[in-house]
Amino acid sequence: MGIKFYKSQEFPLEMHKVRTIQKLNLLPIDERLKAIKKAGNNTFLLESNEVFLDMLTDSGVNAMSDKQVAAMMMADDSYAGSESYKRLESKVKEFFHMDYFLPAHQGRACEHILSKVFIKPGNIVINNYHFTTAKAHMEINGGQVLELFNKDAVEPKSENPFKGDLDLDKLQAVIKSEKSNIAFVRMELGTNLIGGQPVSLKNLQEVAKICRKNNLLVVFDASLLTDNLYFIKEREKEFQHLSIKEINKLVFACADIVYCSFRKLSSARGGGIVTRNKDLYIKLRELIPLYEGFLTYGGMSVREIEAITVGLDEALDYEMINQGPQFIAEMCRMFQENNVPVITPPGGLGCHLDARAFLSHLKPEEYQAGALCSAIYLASGIRGMERGTISESRKEDGSETFANIELVRLALPRRVFTLSQIRYAVDRISWLYDNRHLIGGLKFSEEPKVLRFFLGKLEENQLWQEKLVNKFKVDFGDSL
Repeated sequence: MGIKFYKSQEFPLEMHKVRTIQKLNLLPIDERLKAIKKAGNNTFLLESNEVFLDMLTDSGVNAMSDKQVAAMMMADDSYAGSESYKRLESKVKEFFHMDYFLPAHQGRACEHILSKVFIKPGNIVINNYHFTTAKAHMEINGGQVLELFNKDAVEPKSENPFKGDLDLDKLQAVIKSEKSNIAFVRMELGTNLIGGQPVSLKNLQEVAKICRKNNLLVVFDASLLTDNLYFIKEREKEFQHLSIKEINKLVFACADIVYCSFRKLSSARGGGIVTRNKDLYIKLRELIPLYEGFLTYGGMSVREIEAITVGLDEALDYEMINQGPQFIAEMCRMFQENNVPVITPPGGLGCHLDARAFLSHLKPEEYQAGALCSAIYLASGIRGMERGTISESRKEDGSETFANIELVRLALPRRVFTLSQIRYAVDRISWLYDNRHLIGGLKFSEEPKVLRFFLGKLEENQLWQEKLVNKFKVDFGDSL
């Protein structure tokens, strides 16, 4: 039940108090200009002491609870047979309602192992929408990623509350023509690259029904699960009477294998694969010691293992998991008040700017989302993440793969930012929108072949950054 206000309009209220703080640093704009140029206009390559509000990701940077921090002091450092692992294993079985667990150091390690075991050259992997690292692992192992997203998925403005749903008619058509060639069906809860958009429980149940009828594996990426649980509870009328715990159980009844990054799901650093099928578990198990670590730590710190165990309990606490989506929705509302184009309806993980609409004067090959990320840092010291064409990879002939949707993600890690910091972000980016004609495009100066958005460097394709800095000084004077 939401909190009502007497004289104020409704706004998200923190259901926690701050007990430990970390000082922030906002560089003057001339120093921000030097920093972004040195980083090759890639926000991943900025140093943390050059960043004011770090909205790059929620991965491994959600605030831990007091109970998680306390649990870390109980860690058993044994290489094998750790008591810490036994506690995690028990909690994982309870949370996912599956009997077999394999630990890994983070989500992409799980993607690597699943791809190695289940994908053969020429196989198809069906997705509701791809994720960068998942797609890279699938393709390196010879697979082809086939996205069967619904018609609203890549529409920036929509009323569809579940833009992450998989198109069931397309699924049945592909099964009819390619059944023997399908490695598995992967559902991402929710869909990161199209704005953290959730998947309905009804859609998950229908996908599971179709796949089980055709003996196809259903694999869930549950990294963003908590936001998806919240949206099912709030938006799917059929299940609103259920508790988060009850919804969670119904979700995992639809999967054969689940993997996740605990860096997102449980606010601590790790990952894992879970299944109810012993034969699948045995197939996957031998690769854990080879690539990750022994079966009772999987490349994770035992201190993080203890924090994950507590975090999984907190992931079913409605008053904890509602914080992210509510603050994201409020940030989107404030942007809309200032006519700044954002993805609607608001999703999970962060507020997503529609870079294609924001910088409509730029061509797709000028990397609109990358240019906007660079400009946001200049205007505010905020580090966002490009989630557009730079996050794709080139085709075999060297031509560009243009993203279906061109986004800048402003992640809101749970329990990290205050409403005043969000208002600052909205204010600076609204100024930037009013001065968007000053923003030019980018071109690659260093371009890795794989996952180029992590390490690639870009430069201005015209001298626009100094002009933007000069306009900032005119409007804000000596203000940071």
